[in-house]
Amino acid sequence: SAAFSGASEPAAQAALRSLGFSEARFSSGYIISKPAKSPRLFWHYDWAGWDAPESFTVRPTPQLFFMYYLVNTTPHNGCLRVVPGSHVGDNDLIPLLDEAHAPELRAAENMDRPAFSDRPDEVNVCITAGDLLIGDSRLLHASHANESDERRTVITLWFHPDPQTFGGRLQAFCANMAAQPPKDWPADAREKVSEVLCRYDGDEEAWPWNRHRPFPAPVVE
Repeated sequence: SAAFSGASEPAAQAALRSLGFSEARFSSGYIISKPAKSPRLFWHYDWAGWDAPESFTVRPTPQLFFMYYLVNTTPHNGCLRVVPGSHVGDNDLIPLLDEAHAPELRAAENMDRPAFSDRPDEVNVCITAGDLLIGDSRLLHASHANESDERRTVITLWFHPDPQTFGGRLQAFCANMAAQPPKDWPADAREKVSEVLCRYDGDEEAWPWNRHRPFPAPVVE
């Protein structure tokens, strides 16, 4: 419920407006807890609409993540690793990757896979508890292992910035991603979240779910 309710918080909406997005819509939210002594997370993209031409433009970005870390986060306890610029540019790691969140990656049984590798162009993103990290869902990212004795927890919210500027098929795709508030919530809480969900009232068919970013990227006119 914390992940859902944060979507409509004034601070989150103000942060989106400060980036120039006046009509951002909520998609979903999760509480992600990385256990103590757990392995590193694999390199992946979270975006799953790679068939849409808008996936290869600098702006508007199709989807943003808001990460609220609940503890100070460093390489020692599993901070985020990112490849700057990978949200809009090709990278030689792309053709080496399996589908994001595939069972064999989640099992982390073969740490020699390219998805678990150190990259020469990676950057650590260290965070102070309570800070907000905003990122593009098309960004190549992973995390370090949590070598500490404590859990590393983050609340992640997903938004679609100004989806009314997308083509109809992408608007439909984003609307299909919207997670509905639980039915056992109080009516006023459900309404509060429903007001900020992504919707599409047209009749165009949504782009298919596709986590495989093409390489090289297509040229978009």
